[in-house]
Amino acid sequence: MTIVCGKPRVDELGDVVDILRDWQDDGAPMQLHPGDLGWFWRSGAEATADAVRTWRRDERVLAVGLLDGAELLRVTLAPDARHDPDLAQQIHDDVTDPRRGVLPEGSVSIEAPGDALIRDVLLARGWYGGEPWTSLRRDLTEPVEDSGLRIEVVTPGNAHRFAAVLRAAFDGSTFTDARWRAMTAGSPYTDARSLLAYDDKGNAVASVTVWSAGRGRPGLLEPMGVHRAHRHLGHGRAITIAAAAALRELGSSSALVGTPSSNVGAVATYESAGFRRRPDVRDVCRDGGQDVSSGPAGQEVLTEAVDGVTVGLDAR
Repeated sequence: MTIVCGKPRVDELGDVVDILRDWQDDGAPMQLHPGDLGWFWRSGAEATADAVRTWRRDERVLAVGLLDGAELLRVTLAPDARHDPDLAQQIHDDVTDPRRGVLPEGSVSIEAPGDALIRDVLLARGWYGGEPWTSLRRDLTEPVEDSGLRIEVVTPGNAHRFAAVLRAAFDGSTFTDARWRAMTAGSPYTDARSLLAYDDKGNAVASVTVWSAGRGRPGLLEPMGVHRAHRHLGHGRAITIAAAAALRELGSSSALVGTPSSNVGAVATYESAGFRRRPDVRDVCRDGGQDVSSGPAGQEVLTEAVDGVTVGLDAR
């Protein structure tokens, strides 16, 4: 049967989120998570729908992609379709032909699970591995220790403080409380919380949003930031511990986070908060719109300082 790539309508986004929830599993490699769509939702439901791609066979969704910027497609596949050669070929054809409305000409990147056949297909056609990313996981079977900071759940009444910390954590960020409200209006936020951490002087020093995929499934941290005026004091570790505790309360089986492997300080921060490093994975990249056998050392990513280290999170 023919596999068709398309965009969901706004009223179909909830179904796509539910599909992504069903695909999350502790035994799976790091993959597109409902929280990734939830964080993108800060730009509104219409923009989110416009950025999502689905691949269907006989009305069944086999793969979901998110255009996280014009040149990066983050895609995951149904667990039983990751080695489907027809699906891998169709995704290849769609991402390599700009007329199909997935990726443009020029330098582009694709994030896909490490065990997905589409990676092998692209690499065999001249794409190359970009910068390695490290995913980390914390098991949430046992209770999480206290973070050591006062933690406040973000509500409409304090969303302006949450937005201010994000702007102070990420250079060039334009995040506002209006964007927080847009984000929380999305269906992924049904299983999410935004948190603010305060020091002993009452300063809001760090923030994080956590996304559950439902009880018994892994949750995601996206994004986490520390106010630039309050770094090097352990607040990154503390807010990460608080995030793990919040996900456990939401019923998550584990907490996941990812960062460029080159950011050894970020990896160390997450490890200090009880996260265990998993195998690195590389995006698959195309340089200048041509298939090549080798390319630059790694794709450009937005990095910002958190407690003196950098994390690859986009908080614009």
